[in-house]
Amino acid sequence: MYKIDIIDSGYIMADGGAMFGAIPKRAWSRRYPSNDENLCPLVMRCALATSDNRKILIDTGMGDKHLHKASYYQPHSLINIEDAIQHLGYKSDEITDVVLTHLHFDHCGHATRKDKNGNITPAFKNARYWLSLKQWDNFQNSNLLEKDSIFTENIMPVYESGLLNLVKEDTLIGEGFGLRLFDGHSAGQLVAYIETGNDGTYTFPGDLIPTSAHVPLEWISAYDICALTSAKEKQRFLIEAEEENYTLIYCHDSIHARSKVKKLNNNFKACL
Repeated sequence: MYKIDIIDSGYIMADGGAMFGAIPKRAWSRRYPSNDENLCPLVMRCALATSDNRKILIDTGMGDKHLHKASYYQPHSLINIEDAIQHLGYKSDEITDVVLTHLHFDHCGHATRKDKNGNITPAFKNARYWLSLKQWDNFQNSNLLEKDSIFTENIMPVYESGLLNLVKEDTLIGEGFGLRLFDGHSAGQLVAYIETGNDGTYTFPGDLIPTSAHVPLEWISAYDICALTSAKEKQRFLIEAEEENYTLIYCHDSIHARSKVKKLNNNFKACL
């Protein structure tokens, strides 16, 4: 069984219309804040799951290698995730696994880092990195809508170091820790399922459900590559999450880090 620690690695600002797609502002603004420029604060949330013999990091935030490329999103209050891990009482070299839900820069930037000579190397040299085969293929043949969000330096040093493990199907990477594939936001995004004992199952749905406001099926981000697929995949996930009383960790919600969900008529809502 795992203990879970939340790591908020910093913030970016994203346009509310992009975050909530076809949902009118007068609706989404009741559920999520924005500033006078219609920009919503998004946390870049990661999680560390620890057991007797595993220390599994889920996502790594954006790091600091590409701040100039991501300046449009106004990154701020960034925290070095290795420092955050040390603050929790662990060392980076103790991390056994790194799960990358997908390769957008705000989720995997600190998968690699610059060493003292300026070379880019894996940040967690003793870890196995987990990424879906679909996402790896997507990286190698980036589509028009995602190419500006995926940076080669965040994943190629991991691959070249022989640390990359490609997930082809739903799988257990250890007792009590599963990975499942979901499409819609990006091809082959991974969702983590973590057994915690008395606290039940925690899930890390990533950008399948980035904030608690995105729990309703039709609340789909315009950043999603295929909105209809996202809605169907979200429904598949939420039916089980409600039935099994899972706790969801929201990767971008700057107000609510986690919640359970409940069914409401033919839809779902977060239990805040």
